Amino acid sequence: MFSFSALFVTGLFSLLAGVVLGAIGIGYARGKYLGRDLEQRLHQTETELQTYQRDVAEHFAHTSQLVNNLTQAYRDVHEHLANGALRLATPAISKQILDAANSEANLPEQPVQPPRDWAPRAPGSKGALSDDYGLKDDDAIAPSHFRPTESADDFDFDGKARRY
Repeated sequence: MFSFSALFVTGLFSLLAGVVLGAIGIGYARGKYLGRDLEQRLHQTETELQTYQRDVAEHFAHTSQLVNNLTQAYRDVHEHLANGALRLATPAISKQILDAANSEANLPEQPVQPPRDWAPRAPGSKGALSDDYGLKDDDAIAPSHFRPTESADDFDFDGKARRY
């Protein structure tokens, strides 16, 4: 009926078709699993980020409240000391304390300037960021007893020195 070679080729073809279909099925299932895994990891990371952002916001809100409490406590201590000084000191000293407090309170605020990103310089001089800032003449940098004794003119192109 059937020849052995035809049966063998049909079996081999069926085996190859099964391997290819199995590889495609595994790839599809793996891609679906990886996609689900990546989606879960993304959701977990987003949840962690939201938790972190909430913790940071709570931290700074609490820090702000503590600084406000500290400022109020400083005001209370200052007021307590001022009242005690006024009550316990002589009238002349109390008047001096009140005058000093009023004169300090009426001081004009000096404008605050941002830090400069350059070095200040005298008018007409080179600034500290100038290319030749701090450089002087050759004699000032390298006196004659520190100058090199050889120059490019002392050498040939073959690298041998021309000496006297």
